[in-house]
Amino acid sequence: MELINTIGRRKAAVARVFVNEGKGQITVNKKELSEYFPLFQLQHIVKQPLTVLEVIDKYDIRANLDGGGTRGQAEALRLAIARALVEIDPECKKVLRANGFLTRDPRVVERKKPGRPGARRRFQFSKR
Repeated sequence: MELINTIGRRKAAVARVFVNEGKGQITVNKKELSEYFPLFQLQHIVKQPLTVLEVIDKYDIRANLDGGGTRGQAEALRLAIARALVEIDPECKKVLRANGFLTRDPRVVERKKPGRPGARRRFQFSKR
């Protein structure tokens, strides 16, 4: 199997993932997964596509993450891993799609408007 390269995005976060056969080691920005994402919940989000397909110890994953916060980065990484698994084995697309791992969440922060303190918030009204 050759090196598989995919991209996942969420909010302002971008994840570039390189997958090849191995022992299940996940490296994010040259750090171990548990070191980069110390929260168990975020580690679980990243590993979801692998656990659903029961291939958690079959592939080595190397990822470059940029932008966004920790949650956005974890979800971007999950999408990239799911896309890579589909490239490796198109048969698993149905399972990943049913679990919602192949859907790109389009929600992003709304831009700030001129003359206002935020996107929709207005300055306090003063009658006098």
